[in-house]
Amino acid sequence: MPDEPNDRHEHGQEHARVPSRRRRIFPGISSRAYEHPADRSALVALRKLSGFDTVFKALSGLLPERSLRLLFLSNSVRVCEEQFTHLDVMLRDACHILDLEKVPVMYVNQDPQPNAMCIGMDEPIIVVSTGLVELLDEEEMRAVVGHEVGHALSGHAVYRTILLFLTNLAMRVAWIPLGNLAIMALVTALREWFRKSELSADRAGLLVGQDVQASMRGLMKIAGGNHLHEMNVDAFLKQAEEYESAGDLRDSVLKIMNVLPRSHPFAAVRAAELKRWSESRDFQRLMDGHYPRRGEDKDTSVSDSFKESAAHYTDQVKSSKDPLMKLVTDLADGAGDLGGKVWRGFGNFGRAGTDDRGDRGDRGEDTDRPRD
Repeated sequence: MPDEPNDRHEHGQEHARVPSRRRRIFPGISSRAYEHPADRSALVALRKLSGFDTVFKALSGLLPERSLRLLFLSNSVRVCEEQFTHLDVMLRDACHILDLEKVPVMYVNQDPQPNAMCIGMDEPIIVVSTGLVELLDEEEMRAVVGHEVGHALSGHAVYRTILLFLTNLAMRVAWIPLGNLAIMALVTALREWFRKSELSADRAGLLVGQDVQASMRGLMKIAGGNHLHEMNVDAFLKQAEEYESAGDLRDSVLKIMNVLPRSHPFAAVRAAELKRWSESRDFQRLMDGHYPRRGEDKDTSVSDSFKESAAHYTDQVKSSKDPLMKLVTDLADGAGDLGGKVWRGFGNFGRAGTDDRGDRGDRGEDTDRPRD
């Protein structure tokens, strides 16, 4: 792949560069190419919603975004050519691969917990913790950087910022029963969407790193720490399979309760989802260069996106090994059978009633009785 000049401008407006090693690039790629169906349908609907931009611009005045930017600028290390150079190279590589012209500002924040996020209303900011930088090797970290660039390309940073704001607000008004209840309902809905957006960003990370094993290892390390010699990707994926299929209805309910307060899906579940997508026909077509372009986004149908999302969930429920999902499927099938029986019963009842009326010739009610 030929080298290109690495022109740089003011920080936060530098352009992406050619990747440091040969990888496939995706010119003009739309985020719809890798977004999870539930994430995609929500984003398409929001982007099409009349007045959406106006509302969120008004809301942005209430959000402490300027404060966050100043906080990271003053108390974290900004990634650039002179600081965390290897992350700077990864960031610009990722933006080149996903054709994101404006490279987001990136900070490393002192925090032993492995974490990363992409926030911001006007312009996205990527923040990675020292715990994550120290935990992952180069290719694993490349997938994480691609993950965060995927958030930026999808516009997730805006909703992530709102989620943080509402979560903090809920804590402040916890003493107001109804007010807290209303805010927590919004937070719960946003968390459900954000968990799906994390699956989308995992896919973006794979498109950038183009190394499935590295993506798997990174998720495994987030779950089990820096003990790679003690862990095995295949065994980790078996955990996910056991989690998704084992137990009874009580376990299914507990799974729901455990995931509700979380903004991210469980690491093993994320690994299994990403592995399935990497083996899908959609992924192969994307890698072959067949994917939606950004220029086509304005023509995207909201109803088609919702239909695709509904079809995905239907397939997911039908193929799920979870006891609760099996029960839902069985009840749905049973309801269909019951509906057929009830319909046939009404038909037989109507015919019986007609015959019964036909026997009452003295009332003259047999004029429409079918003749044998």
